[in-house]
Amino acid sequence: MCLAVPGKILDIEGDDPLLRSGRVDFAGIQKRVNLSYVPEARVGDYVLVHVGFAISTVDEAEAAQVLDYLRKMGDLNELKEGGDS
Repeated sequence: MCLAVPGKILDIEGDDPLLRSGRVDFAGIQKRVNLSYVPEARVGDYVLVHVGFAISTVDEAEAAQVLDYLRKMGDLNELKEGGDS
């Protein structure tokens, strides 16, 4: 199943809007994510990530709720096994 997974932006690299990326934390699992679709996103913001691209920002409460659902369904294991978010 393809889902967008919420994560918290830890750092951001790049000034070019098309090449901007960030290190994102998904419940303890960190991955580099393309941020070109969310130019408004800043360090500390939560984003929904699908196949390596942040597609929207979300608030912390919504991110926590979705992560809890994914944890209960066992879908966070795919991130640990090297699957793309």
